Amino acid sequence: MSLVFLIYGAIAYIVFLAAFLYLIVFIGGEMTAFAQAPKTLDWGSSPVDGAPPALINILLLLLFAVPHTIMARQWFKTGWTKLVAPPAERSTYVLASSLLLFVLYYLWIPMPQIVWQAGSPWGIVLTVLFFGGFGLVLLTTFLINHFELFGLMQSWYRYQGRALPPPTFHEPILYRQVRHPLYLGWIIAFWSTPTMTVGHLLFAAVWTVYIFVAVGYEERDLVRIFGEKYRDYMARVPMILPFGRRKGG
Repeated sequence: MSLVFLIYGAIAYIVFLAAFLYLIVFIGGEMTAFAQAPKTLDWGSSPVDGAPPALINILLLLLFAVPHTIMARQWFKTGWTKLVAPPAERSTYVLASSLLLFVLYYLWIPMPQIVWQAGSPWGIVLTVLFFGGFGLVLLTTFLINHFELFGLMQSWYRYQGRALPPPTFHEPILYRQVRHPLYLGWIIAFWSTPTMTVGHLLFAAVWTVYIFVAVGYEERDLVRIFGEKYRDYMARVPMILPFGRRKGG
């Protein structure tokens, strides 16, 4: 049975990796090396063409955001692990989120009308920021334990018959500048584009609002887990932008 958990965790991770890599192409479009990708924010067909594009796209973003937020909450995890074995809980979350991203890719209706377009050198700067944002996202996952975040560690420990260590609070280097460098990386990647279309603007705006909503829920969970340590951290370190650092420890 432990081998089943290990295989399941590996499959979930592979699906996540595919969804993450395609997200770069999906958002980046012509900035990436896959200019002829079958579907991006700004081109490609959708099986729901003919429906109101803005409404459909907002619903697709909510279809990802709402389950993603609910499944990350401690109360849901507690109830969910009564149905799903604890080693598979994180992998199931990762797999479900990844599959919802693929649904979004498939059904998204491009809205290619141009809002603004940046020429050289700003176009180059924005392209560098785009890839830098995704690089920051990936780097941050390794700072906080990439393999635990995406369920592989839980599956591996179960396979070895070992118990997971309890969560500990620490501040890797980027986390001393902002509390959520991962979310900062997402925001940079979403907004950095030489050609901002209506669809891209909608995607970036809705996802940015979702990030700030999700931060509130996430920090409440972290306060419950780490108590005064995290309250002190919140008092010292700004949330997402590395400005306004407060006095203290």
